[in-house]
Amino acid sequence: MPKGSTQSNLALKGEVQMTDLMKYNAANMNQLLDRITRNSIGMEDYFDRIFTLHETTSNYPPYNLVSVNNVTSRLEIALAGFKKKEVYVYTQDGKLFIEGQKEDKETETNYVHKGVAQRSFTRSWTLSEDTEVRSVIFEDGLLSVELGKVVPEAHKRKDYL
Repeated sequence: MPKGSTQSNLALKGEVQMTDLMKYNAANMNQLLDRITRNSIGMEDYFDRIFTLHETTSNYPPYNLVSVNNVTSRLEIALAGFKKKEVYVYTQDGKLFIEGQKEDKETETNYVHKGVAQRSFTRSWTLSEDTEVRSVIFEDGLLSVELGKVVPEAHKRKDYL
């Protein structure tokens, strides 16, 4: 911000200049979306993905998303108490699905505290068009899904000397 400009003078006084985007809030979000989509052709799929990104209402099972490098990520999901045959991982329609099917066993165990959740679940993540599942490993109650970006040949690094 150049010294002496109107914006810098406002910033010094503690005043904030309202931008076009700041005019919108949850009450008038439809107006913002109207304005965005009015001049967008063929972008419906992208907007649908953005606004249905977090369809999951449950935080179970807990997970980590680790950035290994600029083209590889690893999704780590804690599945304590699950066996390999009870876990199902697949992709469909640009989404990664992970399902765990746990049988409800009637036991006569009297728990003082039951902190390990072992219930059935379905969890999904939307994948970008250039992301693929490279490997899936289930070991010691931890499911690791390696995700990689597909880099076109023309964009890959090439060493000549």
